[in-house]
Amino acid sequence: MTTKKLVDKKELKKVVKKADTKMGKSLVLASNQKSFWVNDGRILNSLMALHAALDSMEKSHFEHHVGKDKNDFAQWVDSVLCDSACAVDLRKAKTPKSARVAIAKHLKHYVI
Repeated sequence: MTTKKLVDKKELKKVVKKADTKMGKSLVLASNQKSFWVNDGRILNSLMALHAALDSMEKSHFEHHVGKDKNDFAQWVDSVLCDSACAVDLRKAKTPKSARVAIAKHLKHYVI
C-alpha cells in the first residue's frame, strides 16, 4: 500500500504565486451578483473595468466609496477579485488618479 503525501497549502500558494509571476495571472470577472455597483450607475465586473471607470469618475463619486474609514474599491478587489496586493495599494490611494495608477501597476501582472 502506498501513501500519497497531501499537498501543504503554504507550498501550494508558493507554487501558484511562482506560476503567476512567470505566466501572468488570469483576470477575474465577477458575476452579476458580485459586480461593483458605483453610485454613478456604472456596474463593474473586473479590475480593468474599475481602472477604466476611474479615468472618468467624478471626485464626489469616488469619495462616496473611499473615505477615512472605508475603501469599498479595495474591499471588493480583495474579496471578490482576489487580488490582495492590489487592494493594499488601493487603500493608500486618496484620489481617482492615484487609485488608477495603483491598479495599472497590478494589471501588468495579468494575462489579458
